[in-house]
Amino acid sequence: MRWRGSLHALHAEWTKLRTLPSTWWLLTATVALTAAMGAAAASSLTTRVCPTPTACHEDTVKLALTGVQLSQAVCLVLGALSIGAEYGTGTIRTTLTAMPGRWRVLASKAVALSLLTSAAGVLAVLSALGLAGLILPAPAPTLVDGATLRAAGGSILILVLVTLLGLSLATLLRDTGGAITLGLGVLYVVPVLSHVINSPTWQHRLQRWAPMPAGLSIQATTNLGRLAIGPWAGLGVLAAYGVGLLVVGGVAFRVRDA
Repeated sequence: MRWRGSLHALHAEWTKLRTLPSTWWLLTATVALTAAMGAAAASSLTTRVCPTPTACHEDTVKLALTGVQLSQAVCLVLGALSIGAEYGTGTIRTTLTAMPGRWRVLASKAVALSLLTSAAGVLAVLSALGLAGLILPAPAPTLVDGATLRAAGGSILILVLVTLLGLSLATLLRDTGGAITLGLGVLYVVPVLSHVINSPTWQHRLQRWAPMPAGLSIQATTNLGRLAIGPWAGLGVLAAYGVGLLVVGGVAFRVRDA
């Protein structure tokens, strides 16, 4: 009976997401921004600048996936809207009346969002790498290479984890605008601080433990020894933020009134 209830909750959340026009606009924007920004970044690396990417020691895979740094903001909004909109309209009470199991509701939202974001992320990353392959001078990025495959898969996971971060913050704050504002600050303001502060120690700490600098290390395919944190360890830091806050949000969701 429990698995039937879980499937019912998942189906309900899937229905909510797919019937909202904003969901498809945001997913489309994720794909478009990732591909367009990647193509723009790849176009900057011309033969006038570098005869070959190798000659300039350029990480062409990371360059092609530059758009993830922008499209993650769209995923944050998607995650925040998935529950923040219900708080804003008061329909969260209807949801909890129909499905009293709050952990089940939140888990269903997380799964539905993860599946949709993963699908959009795959399309976005493949588009970005494909366009970069057409634009960049040889050798262009290819998924045959293990490092490129890791960077591509990691970029998809970044988008999923940032979506869950948006869901977590909106669950905690019960406000879409506040969740988006705080989330954007975490994603973009903290990395800027790592370049502004004068202390090399704190610069290193922020790059190592702030979610975005750490998470984006998964995209690196060259000069890994110069990274503040390793690729998988960095993605683990982002996962700790996303999943950890989701658990905290789940506890708050469980004990508070709707």
